[in-house]
Amino acid sequence: MKHMLIRLSRWATLSRSAHSAIRSSSTATAHAKHDQRALSPEEVFSREERYGAHNYHPLPVALHRGKGVHVWDVEGRRYFDFLSAYSAVNQGHCHPKIIAALTEQASRLTLTSRAFYGDVLGEYEEYITSLFGYNKVLPMNTGVEGGETACKLARKWAYGVKGVPQYQAKIVFAQGNFWGRTMAAISSSSDPSSYEGFGPFMPGFELVPYNDVAALEKALQDPNVAAFMVEPIQGEAGVVVPDAGYLRKVRELCTKHNVLFIADEVQTGLARTGRRLAVDHEDVRPDMVILGKALSGGVYPVSAVLCDDEVMLTIKPGEHGSTYGGNPLACRVAMAALQVLEEEKLEENAAEMGKLLRVELNKLPKEVVTQVRGKGLLNAIVIKETKGCNAWEVCLRLRDNGLLAKPTHNHIIRLAPPLIIKEDEIRECAEIIQRTILSF
Repeated sequence: MKHMLIRLSRWATLSRSAHSAIRSSSTATAHAKHDQRALSPEEVFSREERYGAHNYHPLPVALHRGKGVHVWDVEGRRYFDFLSAYSAVNQGHCHPKIIAALTEQASRLTLTSRAFYGDVLGEYEEYITSLFGYNKVLPMNTGVEGGETACKLARKWAYGVKGVPQYQAKIVFAQGNFWGRTMAAISSSSDPSSYEGFGPFMPGFELVPYNDVAALEKALQDPNVAAFMVEPIQGEAGVVVPDAGYLRKVRELCTKHNVLFIADEVQTGLARTGRRLAVDHEDVRPDMVILGKALSGGVYPVSAVLCDDEVMLTIKPGEHGSTYGGNPLACRVAMAALQVLEEEKLEENAAEMGKLLRVELNKLPKEVVTQVRGKGLLNAIVIKETKGCNAWEVCLRLRDNGLLAKPTHNHIIRLAPPLIIKEDEIRECAEIIQRTILSF
């Protein structure tokens, strides 16, 4: 009798598990059927609000498709994309060459981890190092991982090559920098919205004013400084362009004080500012370059740190890595993305279209737009905030007029279309921006 009761109890437990699995399957099927119909924008918004973390404040538009310089929402409305996923889509949405590389490699081999050799990684490493003129590349996935990698390399070099006492190395950053939201990235931030409430912070990071040569020179006199990491143009800060000659002076001071010059080119690089790298405008060569975003054309997370052997070979096997870093899919996509930039001469197009865009933007009424700044196709307008007129309201009205952009710091709007944009499209977009501004 006792054994029978045990068997019945087990059967009941299994039965409940089976019914639970059936209910879960039914729920999943219901969700799948629900997703087969076109959702309204409000349904898209509310679903994210209900099930997702509230760590972003998106512009209320529900996108469904992208091609070239355009995106379409779930109701079929077309927009010019003037954010390019924060410059990740320099080559345009769904570029056919990049998508072909993605799908072809995805059908063959996507990931092995670095536990084994693969036949694509070395090809990619040779291509990217030759293109940018560095001995070595360390592949990672996201831009912030690139920044973390650069910081680790700088510290390792400081102890093994420069001779900084163990664990006393310092890295200097510019105020207003933005390279992500990891603990290290926020530890170097001067923006309370990034760091407030997340301490204690990473030691060994110091800040100097951006575009201030005297302050930098004073900071670099400390013999424990390993590196100065800086964006050639500060993107998230509002497309802040330094004075001519600033980057040349940074190079001179870093060389003089035996400090590594790290260029954060995650947003400014890969033709965005009208040159392959933004540092190329001043013909300077950093000791390290961090790349990301458009390194995949926006179809896959790919980042990289480029430097020479003296720095790169300070890190030994097992001291840094990533399961996905340098995977075959990422490598094939990155090569295609870089080839598109070169073959389609996108840095030249960015330079020409950027000049045209700034000419048109400078025609905007100064009582609303107080400043226009940028290089290539990384630009921003500064909005004079008044009652009923701020950067968010302008972006909402731009959306209604068929152009998507996003504010930064409440009064600045970044304008960064894909680099494939043509003259007639620039003029059409300038007209949309002008009409929108005049409506205020």
